[in-house]
Amino acid sequence: MSVNITFCGGTRTVTGSMHLIESDRERVVIDCGLFQGHREEFYQVNSNFCFNPFQVDALVLSHSHIDHCGNLPNLVKSGFSGKIFVTRPTKELCQLMLLDSAKIQEEDIKFVNKINLRRGLPLRKPLYTVEDARKSLKSIRGLDYYKQFKLTPKISCAFYDAGHILGSAVPFFEIKKDSAEALKIAYAVDLGRCNIPLLRDPDILKDVDYLIIESTYGGRLHSPIEDAKNKFAEVINRTASRGGKVIIPSFALERVQEVVYYLGRLLKEKKIRPIPIYVDSPLACNITDVFLNNSEVFDAQAQALLAKNADIFGIKSIHYVRTSEESKQLNFNKEPMIIISTSGMCESGRILHHLRNNIKDERNTIVVVGYMARNTLGKRIVERHKRVKIFGESFELRCEVEVINAFSAHADKNELVDYALKTQGRLKKIFIVHGDMDQSEALSLELKAKGLRPYIPKKFETVALE
Repeated sequence: MSVNITFCGGTRTVTGSMHLIESDRERVVIDCGLFQGHREEFYQVNSNFCFNPFQVDALVLSHSHIDHCGNLPNLVKSGFSGKIFVTRPTKELCQLMLLDSAKIQEEDIKFVNKINLRRGLPLRKPLYTVEDARKSLKSIRGLDYYKQFKLTPKISCAFYDAGHILGSAVPFFEIKKDSAEALKIAYAVDLGRCNIPLLRDPDILKDVDYLIIESTYGGRLHSPIEDAKNKFAEVINRTASRGGKVIIPSFALERVQEVVYYLGRLLKEKKIRPIPIYVDSPLACNITDVFLNNSEVFDAQAQALLAKNADIFGIKSIHYVRTSEESKQLNFNKEPMIIISTSGMCESGRILHHLRNNIKDERNTIVVVGYMARNTLGKRIVERHKRVKIFGESFELRCEVEVINAFSAHADKNELVDYALKTQGRLKKIFIVHGDMDQSEALSLELKAKGLRPYIPKKFETVALE
């Protein structure tokens, strides 16, 4: 019996994760991420699948970040009718993330079409609609960690904690072979870090034949979190002293909650001056509620704080902005403030309006607290292009830009290597995905130096598993 894996997306890049496992006539897809990038490429890549959606038996999601789940509505619209298996927190989060993704696409297309109409350009349609997202949610099944479940007659799976975001998992697949021991595949994409707030450390799996691992920070090390806190405080105080605003593009899921957690600590320790803090994202507001509803999967420290009624997400002290009217009013307020808004890579959502209104003012600072993929507005800001396009219009980038990578929820080079070493035993090969090529190659060299067998697959490449 043959077993193959095809790398359909999220290899040699960090967005659009999607992989196909085939065993005889059984087909299971891992992740169905939205590729994020320039508008033309966004539509071209996300509109086409390298397999027939009608022929897929089941789908397994590692977690609810949009680059791992965001193309589900399009997959279902294209003919997939199987079940989608996730952890219970991931099910709750997907209900928010996918509807928000669809809503943002609809709203952004309306805005872009206004500009296109003025310029005599063709009008566009969203990749999928809110109704498409609702249909896809009907197929999602939420399961507990550590309980094995069947995907097909020969392929089963269990979820282990990835420690990356709330509900994130390392799916562990077992594939029955005719006359041999079951083939075992672990999918550690994305993988979290040890000793970060709120979440438990990643689970280490044993008896793995093939490990699929991310490489977002495969060649880099994170600074100690205390250094990040101190830098964060310096940037906030410096910006506030010159009367500017601190604009923080952030993923609504996990990163907003972490940033709020650290801001609360800085305020409590009196390391930053008390200025208004706004979380401008209805999605982030709702996700914070999901966090509180699933506190049983937090780490011991976070659970102990909650047991003491600690306000770890600043519900009582931070302004959570829900309405678009209140969001717009922030642009008329000229006082120093902190605005945390989505989306994280600055490709859509309310952050675009805040950047549009603040990017030309030298008093302001954009603080980057997460990964920015190539060809995104966020990456161009990190690279300090002199001019950037927002909603198709060109703006001069005059404000200060600070990058703080230590807040990342992704394991760094040493943590990835350590995870692979602890997983080894019967390990035959490690597939390196979810990273820009320089990061994937750097991790590959580190793993080879430790005596392991890494491989960086090409997009659409099919590999036979022994």
